[in-house]
Amino acid sequence: MKPARQYRVIPIFIPQQACPFRCSYCNQFAIAGQASVPTPEEARETIESHLATIPAEAEKRIAFFGGSFTGMSLEEQETYLAVTKPYVESGLVSGIQLSTRPDYINFDVLQLLKQYHVTLIELGAQSLDDDVLRQVGRGHTVAQVREASRMIKEAGFSLGLQMMIGLPGDTREKSLRTAELICELGASCTRIYPTLVVKNTLLAAQYRQGLYQPLSLETAVEWCKDLYQYFTEHGVTILRMGLHPSEGLLSGTDYLAGPFHVSFKELVLTALWRDRLAEIVAAADETPVVVRVPASEINYAVGYQSANKKAFPGVRFEVE
Repeated sequence: MKPARQYRVIPIFIPQQACPFRCSYCNQFAIAGQASVPTPEEARETIESHLATIPAEAEKRIAFFGGSFTGMSLEEQETYLAVTKPYVESGLVSGIQLSTRPDYINFDVLQLLKQYHVTLIELGAQSLDDDVLRQVGRGHTVAQVREASRMIKEAGFSLGLQMMIGLPGDTREKSLRTAELICELGASCTRIYPTLVVKNTLLAAQYRQGLYQPLSLETAVEWCKDLYQYFTEHGVTILRMGLHPSEGLLSGTDYLAGPFHVSFKELVLTALWRDRLAEIVAAADETPVVVRVPASEINYAVGYQSANKKAFPGVRFEVE
């Protein structure tokens, strides 16, 4: 499969803006590593500082992350979008993307976003199982995700659908079914976040009471192996696996439990290559076994902290 074109994102975090619900797992201020909402002027300063460091020839997009962008009033949305519009129209960035809730999509919102050059809308679906959504207090249904996805696609936007694994009530089978539905709904991209227990959340209280047990790191990696293969086979780009390592997660100030690792994606791809190498070695007639690897995959083939190289001493890696 031809790899998706790479682009650089200029992130603007607007934590928990317009979220009417407090999902059991959510503490956006801790996850984003940012305690305040930026003013439009601060958003402009963020854009300028990133543009100063990104190569001019790189494709660049401005992204609003963190809260439910389209849950703000149309006037508030327009205030932020007006900051970004000149950068698109001058060619300095190629488009705008944002994340929001599926129940915050309607005709008026989509018309506004189109005027301001938004190209990609990511919906925080989290799970496409109604029981899981109910248990975490998500506040929307699978049917609402379907309807919002249809409207976004019909309006000409690219669609992203984000998912989480290991939520209360989730299973490996349910996570795979969520991936199947993400593909069926026409998403071009996804993000996969293992559920972490973050302090000052309902999930933290449930964890302390023994009512919730997060996935182990090993189990989360195994689930994500399946998801990675499925999305890759169906042409859906995985924009991220694992949460961004904010200072609060790294230091333990905000992190309580769950499958957090600064190199989570590398662990998943290491595990995928481990399985491939096991098959290659089992089928080989002699050693050493020479495995030719694309340059972009060599680190994963060798493995995180050389795990695969150590596990298969009879394999020699060569870059294609």
